[in-house]
Amino acid sequence: MDAVDVAAYTVPTDAPEGDGTLAWNATTLVLVQIRSGATTGLGYTYGAAATAQVVDQQLADVITGRNVWDVPAVNEAMSRAVRNVGRPGLVAGAISAVDIALWDLKARLLGLPLVRLLGATRNEVPVYGSGGFTPYDEAQQDRQLRGWVEGQSIPRVKIKIGESWGRAEYRDRERVERARRSIGAQTQLYVDANGGYTRKQAVRVARFLTDQDVTWFEEPVSSDDLTGLAQVRSAVTADVAAGEYGYSLPYFRQLLDTEAVDCPQADVTRCGGITVWLRVAALADAAGLEISGHCAPHVHAHVAAAVPNLRHLEWFHDHVRIEQLLFEGVLDPAGGAIEPGASGAPGLGLTFRTEAAERYRV
Repeated sequence: MDAVDVAAYTVPTDAPEGDGTLAWNATTLVLVQIRSGATTGLGYTYGAAATAQVVDQQLADVITGRNVWDVPAVNEAMSRAVRNVGRPGLVAGAISAVDIALWDLKARLLGLPLVRLLGATRNEVPVYGSGGFTPYDEAQQDRQLRGWVEGQSIPRVKIKIGESWGRAEYRDRERVERARRSIGAQTQLYVDANGGYTRKQAVRVARFLTDQDVTWFEEPVSSDDLTGLAQVRSAVTADVAAGEYGYSLPYFRQLLDTEAVDCPQADVTRCGGITVWLRVAALADAAGLEISGHCAPHVHAHVAAAVPNLRHLEWFHDHVRIEQLLFEGVLDPAGGAIEPGASGAPGLGLTFRTEAAERYRV
């Protein structure tokens, strides 16, 4: 590798967004570009702009000059280099963005879509529409859900619940009922509490969710509470999911060993990149479980198509909007699935819109 460039771009939301435990009005994408000769690979993560400093100050020297073909070796070198810095959080996001860029670069040098380099197990990756933020009013939620179901024929959707750390349970119930009316009986309905409930509250709410045919209950309690997740899982009928805040492979080992989830989620922009995401998928497969990709759909698409035990990929409103704004080559979820590599474009198939992005650079 000859050079590493990194920049951060903060994009305001198109409306106030929030979930059970957090609210936000902007999202930052940290872009890493790595050059080898005349070819450049790109990767990115979502997080604080300070992630760019981690890449620049902690990782760039580790990467530069290394063999472009040996991505797992570079991933290991980065992990060792940050031992005293602290790997979880921003540092894991930085490593992930670099790892994604390295895989993209390798595929571009070979002139292959990344999914062909990794080896495909499927041509299509199922997606679910994700949004339904707690600040949305009834009309806004209905419009978004119908856009996915009626406009794009996506057969599975998710909304946020657990509002105000579970203190607005009555409104959670109203919003779930409205969501079911918006999408009809045939569409799968998922919910995500973002860790907003207590253990027993989650079990009580789950009885109501069963009546609404909710089949996916994400982070009913904190993803750090593996015992609580396991207790909720054993008491409810919906599949319990968690794992989006897993920053290393050992976390996912613990998640599976405690039987905390029915379907682990892993975020390629947080867990250590494509190199580690593949290992998480293998752990899940060995446990007899499927895996789901969390957010950032255009960097998940190719690796999601490469594993046999994929359930689906989150088509997250906030990230989809940003990726459509900042990149050429985005995918179409019409019919409920995307087709990574179908265009034949090398790597991730994305081209960064440098001029369009400049107004958002921080």
